[in-house]
Amino acid sequence: MFKIIEKEELNSKVSRMRFEAPYISKNYLPGQFVILRVDEKGERIPLTVFNANKSLGTIDVIYQKVGLTTMKLDEKSSGDTILDLVGPLGKPSLVSGFSKAIVVSGGVGSAMACPIAKHLVSIGSKVEIIAGFRSKDLIILEDYMKAIDNDLELVTDDGSNGKKGLVTDILLKKLSSNIGYDLVMAVGPIPMMKAVCEVTKAYGIKTIVSMTSIMIDGTGMCGGCRLTVGNEVKFACIDGPDFDGHLVDFKEAQVRCVAFSEEESLSKAKYCNLFKDV
Repeated sequence: MFKIIEKEELNSKVSRMRFEAPYISKNYLPGQFVILRVDEKGERIPLTVFNANKSLGTIDVIYQKVGLTTMKLDEKSSGDTILDLVGPLGKPSLVSGFSKAIVVSGGVGSAMACPIAKHLVSIGSKVEIIAGFRSKDLIILEDYMKAIDNDLELVTDDGSNGKKGLVTDILLKKLSSNIGYDLVMAVGPIPMMKAVCEVTKAYGIKTIVSMTSIMIDGTGMCGGCRLTVGNEVKFACIDGPDFDGHLVDFKEAQVRCVAFSEEESLSKAKYCNLFKDV
């Protein structure tokens, strides 16, 4: 059992949860993730470690309430427990040796982008952040990102925050200025990461993407998170989650990500209907 120390709602769809997990916090490195199970009948889902406090023995995860398991998780409160929490899993982000980086995030992808951006700063890289959300009400971690990059570029699809646009619009403007960028890190929806890679490829800039594939065991045994990178089969759980964005087959990855969308919708609907007559 793993105890929930703290819970915070970041917006109507996204929450942060802090767990007591001394082994994970001690061994975690930026870019790694955990797999959790709420109860004995629950499914296993991967979540990025947003923050690890080694002295307190805690980790923070940020999750979006989109399916059965995240809805069940969100019913928990401080002092409650969940059954399983396994990690740290995956390879740490290999971002050393870069002098000037742009970190691009979309939506809840900011939960992974922020610790990577913070890590880049800690090892001497200059970091600029571009973040995109659908609307003002869905913006998360703005203050956290501004603490890393005071000139944070934050855009929304509908312009409700006063700056309408796409992250690729800002990225293209920055890269066209040709002022020494040598890394772009992109975390978010697959279409966004694909679009970022199309922009950076023209400039020959190293681009790393974080692939949030379907996972079950997190050890490479089930093969559920497989994807094609440079014409080779890779597994996001053990070979990633970071990959060279210019080599990822995004079309295949997109198809695989929605392979169980019908089953996911049915399980969510069944779970929600349990409470309609209560």
